[in-house]
Order: sequence, then structure tokens, then C-alpha cells
Amino acid sequence: MNTGTLTVLFEDPFWIGLFEKTDNEGLHVCKVTFGAEPTDKEVMAFIDKNWHLLQFSQAVEAERDSGTKINPKRQLREAKKQMQSQGIGAKSQQALKLQQEQNKMERKQRSKAEREAEKQRQFDLRQAKRKEKHRGH
Repeated sequence: MNTGTLTVLFEDPFWIGLFEKTDNEGLHVCKVTFGAEPTDKEVMAFIDKNWHLLQFSQAVEAERDSGTKINPKRQLREAKKQMQSQGIGAKSQQALKLQQEQNKMERKQRSKAEREAEKQRQFDLRQAKRKEKHRGH
């Protein structure tokens, strides 16, 4: 069963959107910065336009729903309760942290490869210069 939620909250100094989706693998999270407080229309337009571009984190183990139907009134009460206590859940934070660590590792690998390529280019340039000097003799 696939479910998804969006929580819009203020994380000083910007408003952020926390997209959470749960599927067979577990909980996936994506954090989006809105800037100024978005209206409902702006949020819906953002979802319609950018849903396929969102980069969700790898799955984090999440507790499974039992699949039982919840009374609509109870569902409304729970939604209001969540609106009052805005915040990021522990599992979501864990998934965001995991995504951040992966991005950091990728960035380190990319920059190391660029440094090595630049070093090799400089070496080749020096070798070519040395060969050029010896040609005249």
C-alpha cells in the first residue's frame, strides 16, 4: 500500500515542505524549501508541476499499517492534532540525514575525481613542456 503526506512547516528562516511517501520498501522523504509562506494554491501548483522531479531519500524502515479503515471523524481529529504539533518525525529526520550523508559522499567522490584529473592534466602539461625543451638540442 502506497501512502503519502506533505507537512509544511517553518524552519527558521524559511518555510519548508516535507514530503513523505510510504511503500513496500519503507519510508521515503524529500525536503523542499519554499521561502515565504506558501498558500494552498501555490503548494498544489508545486506538487502538480514538480512531483516527478522530487528526489526522495532511500527507504527507511517504517511501521506497517494494519490496513483497517479509520473512521473519517477520527481521521479529521488526528489531522487537526498533527496541525497543532508541527514538526518532523524521527523516521523522517533519519531518512533526511541518510540522504544528506549520501549526497556528501557523492560530492566528495566527484571532487576527488576532479582533483585527480586536474593533477594528471598538470603532469601531462609539464611532461609535454620538458619534451619540447629537449627537441631543440
